[in-house]
Amino acid sequence: MSQIHPTALISPSAQIDETAIIGPYCIIGDEVSIGPHTVLHRHVVVTRLTRIGAYNQFYQFASVGEDPQDLKYAGERTWLEIGDHNTIREACSLHRGTAQDSELTKIGSHNLLMVNTHVAHDCVIGDHNVLANNVGVAGHVTIGSHTIIGGNSGIHQFCTVDDYSLIGGASLILKDVAAFTMVSGNPAKAHGLNIEGMRRKDWSKETIDVLRQAYRTIFRSGLTTAQALEVLQGELLSQEPKVQLLIDSLQKSRRGVVR
Repeated sequence: MSQIHPTALISPSAQIDETAIIGPYCIIGDEVSIGPHTVLHRHVVVTRLTRIGAYNQFYQFASVGEDPQDLKYAGERTWLEIGDHNTIREACSLHRGTAQDSELTKIGSHNLLMVNTHVAHDCVIGDHNVLANNVGVAGHVTIGSHTIIGGNSGIHQFCTVDDYSLIGGASLILKDVAAFTMVSGNPAKAHGLNIEGMRRKDWSKETIDVLRQAYRTIFRSGLTTAQALEVLQGELLSQEPKVQLLIDSLQKSRRGVVR
């Protein structure tokens, strides 16, 4: 049987894997599912309509699967999905989606959300991300994978933060953050590539050099976006497949990228 503390309150419609651990004073609401080896340490609230995978850790006062903070929300059945191997630290708030979008907020796997992180309605977050203390992610934001978002940063609604990027602490993100880039400030500006992140992943010097050239083409050459894309697609993509992530960042952006 699941290891459920006697002070925990569990809805009869909740489905909890027998290997999960539910600590003191946790509250688990209707239509919540919790996967294998996930731990709710103490004082965690999972409101309702939430699916949680395996090997996650939730710390005290996390508010998970609460109604979205959207004036248009009228009680519709919307969901929050959380993958595997995530660490959700104290006082994080993770809200469900809205009917005006896809009715889903989705968080992938292997993410670390530090103290007091807020993930609003309809966000989609990938894998292997670190969101530091007090990060605020507004509604409809997409965050890729392998990103680092510094503490006290705020991300405006409908923005995209693409793979392998780094956002410095206390930054205000009003536009999309292109893959691999390092941005900071209020409002944020681009300050180069996330070179240290690439080195930590043991990427070759050749790969990093081509990505440097791609960055300079986009952000420092004075070319228009269309002209920069021509250079990336015609000259650099054949040298390094990862350039495609930068191409994707430019092509799919609807808000413009942080420069």
